[in-house]
Amino acid sequence: MNEKIQLYGFNNLTKTLSFNIYDICYAKTEREKKDYIAYIDEQYNSERLTNILCGVTDIIGACVLNISKQDYDPQGASVTILISEETVPPEQIDETCNGGYWAKKINDERETVVAHLDKSHVTVHTYPEFHPNNDISSFRVDIDVSTCGKISPLNALNFLIGQFDSDVLALDYRIRGFTRDVNGKKYYKDHDINSIQNFIDEQTLARYDAIDVNVYQSNIFHTKMMLKEIRLADYLFNIDPRELPPQERLSIKDRITKEMLEIYYGMNMY
Repeated sequence: MNEKIQLYGFNNLTKTLSFNIYDICYAKTEREKKDYIAYIDEQYNSERLTNILCGVTDIIGACVLNISKQDYDPQGASVTILISEETVPPEQIDETCNGGYWAKKINDERETVVAHLDKSHVTVHTYPEFHPNNDISSFRVDIDVSTCGKISPLNALNFLIGQFDSDVLALDYRIRGFTRDVNGKKYYKDHDINSIQNFIDEQTLARYDAIDVNVYQSNIFHTKMMLKEIRLADYLFNIDPRELPPQERLSIKDRITKEMLEIYYGMNMY
């Protein structure tokens, strides 16, 4: 649609992809639970998350202006990146931003300094958790990619899915605002979409059960996905499933399945 209409001024549409990923793990003892949390905290620290988000920024064709990152005690991390679709002269950059440094570090072939456009940002927060009375631990990643203008966060969808061990996913995409053509006509979408699933790689989608809950007239799209095949070895932390008796393996698999179903449907099951 961008090629068919001539806009008056800037594209004012804001497109936001909210991306929740859940990783499930069986950890029986308190030591195993703490080791799992420590492992997740190390694997997905703020430095690695920053690299992932910078990859997202590159895929959607945006530029980095400012990065804020933090690791938390006892666990978890957050990263926020302000991004831009267009470049501006260096003298117009806010001197308190670190855009010049990161632009050179991440995009070392670029000589221009980039600026932030309102409502263009990428954020990530991690939530590792366990309960002493439950042998199932989980790790949630909450990612928001919000863009203003022609760039679309949907282009980074497959990249994000591939960066994490995604057992259950909850994806939200919404378009806000409107833009006008030269004749003053308003446009509330600048691209065709009827499901987030249309933007997911077919091989990836085939591994999941997926359902949609969409509100088309409001440009709100929601997709939930749960992994179809549960390979027990992928869910045991520092445990070889061959060392467990068959009945225990079956019991653990049932509990993992129950945990995933509860997250998938958003309700406790008894």
